[in-house]
Amino acid sequence: MSRLAWVSDAQAVEIRGLVKRYGRTTAVDGLSMRAGRGQVTAILGPNGAGKTTTVEVCEGYRRADSGTVRVLGLDPARDARALRPRVGVMLQSGGIPTTARPADYLAVMARFYAHPIAPSWLIDRLGLAESARTPFRRLSGGQRQRLSLAAAIIGRPELVFLDEPTAGLDPQARRATWDLIAGLRTSGATVILTTHYLEEAERLADHVVIMDHGVLVAEGTPAELTGTQGQLRFRAEPGLDTGGLLAALPQGTLVKESPSGQYLIELASGVDPQVVATVTAWCAEQGVLAQSLRIESRTLEDVFLELTGRELRS
Repeated sequence: MSRLAWVSDAQAVEIRGLVKRYGRTTAVDGLSMRAGRGQVTAILGPNGAGKTTTVEVCEGYRRADSGTVRVLGLDPARDARALRPRVGVMLQSGGIPTTARPADYLAVMARFYAHPIAPSWLIDRLGLAESARTPFRRLSGGQRQRLSLAAAIIGRPELVFLDEPTAGLDPQARRATWDLIAGLRTSGATVILTTHYLEEAERLADHVVIMDHGVLVAEGTPAELTGTQGQLRFRAEPGLDTGGLLAALPQGTLVKESPSGQYLIELASGVDPQVVATVTAWCAEQGVLAQSLRIESRTLEDVFLELTGRELRS
């Protein structure tokens, strides 16, 4: 099969100009993005951003209205049979019979692959030992999530799509899942991850794609997206005139009091020892004590909210 000139062996997923509509609603509007082989790529966005539709097109469950999608160099719709043994898919719900028991289900799944991961290892690693003989319908939400993850990766896929893999999990199970995803990357697998947990994306992802209203609004490594901007916070008596402090700090600095008595200093160049010394010296000149002084960095959540807004989405 001929390969498009822009398809690179370094990329597991390449999308150009993807458009997908449902009636009059455009779910994805000209999206272009790539996911590198052997990396974790997180696709983020508020509800209705188009990330699920994008992933479903990549998985071959939906056809694009226009644009081009290549997964491991193949067309996911036309070449579904060739891709199926190379790709693992984790769904949030559905796909597992209600009467299936985890141990039996994974044993059956393992028979479809030449070199599967041992079901017993997955059951132990994902904390399913005590529920290994429990029918699926009686599993908790978290147990169902972990079984779905095990089923997605049991065939040692080159590429795995994980849709909200830690939704409903307790902290211990979430950490175990994170470790497993990191292990997939170490073994050379590519992971495409959708999640609403921004900490999860920041911790796991090599590359982050942020979507909103069907379009790409930002992409890069977590460090590239959060940048070098630093923040310094402290508490002091309310109503201080911060004009002198602002004048003493580097150009481009923002100083504000919000809420009353709590001061925030944002610096594009980051916080260094000289900045801390300037702030404490200014406080001393004002005859006030800077309490709870702490240095913070922008998080991926800060960036996400700046780009997509803070209003609730249905």
